[in-house]
Amino acid sequence: MANAVLIIDMLKGFMEAGHPLYVGDKARGIIPNVQGLLERELEQGVKVFFICDRHDPDDLEFKMFPPHCIAGTPEAEVIPELARYPGEVITKKRYSAFFNTVLEARLKQLRPDKITVCGVLTNICVLHTVADARNRDYYVEVPVDCVASPDEKGHHFALEHMEKILGAKVTRFKEAKANG
Repeated sequence: MANAVLIIDMLKGFMEAGHPLYVGDKARGIIPNVQGLLERELEQGVKVFFICDRHDPDDLEFKMFPPHCIAGTPEAEVIPELARYPGEVITKKRYSAFFNTVLEARLKQLRPDKITVCGVLTNICVLHTVADARNRDYYVEVPVDCVASPDEKGHHFALEHMEKILGAKVTRFKEAKANG
């Protein structure tokens, strides 16, 4: 059975300057690692899911955050650096990739031994997706050099929480690449 990689919100609205929820230049540093991870995993037959924020213009989330990644706008598109990779796009309107999406059904069909989760924001959508995957008893890996958040404290809290409370394995892409 094929494993799965979930690419969380690597969208223009988060990853390109000029948008209200731009994660910052430092966070863009994960892009080459995510590309390398995809290349390695696709060679092994992994199934890739691009999990993409796509909001309605009047989404209630905009009471907390500025309007972002509105369906049909360029903000809601996968960044060009990753768009060339094969994968299924799954849209979401909330933090978890599992909430009111087709992801759970796709994973039940796939029956992966492992789910690798990467992308942004570590302390919001990545964390909530990992929590829901672990609550469904999936083995989850989170490569620390393939996730990012502009909130350093939140980023580190989320990684520790995913590892010590949720039971996800926190890894490094670069180490895995060197050893794998």
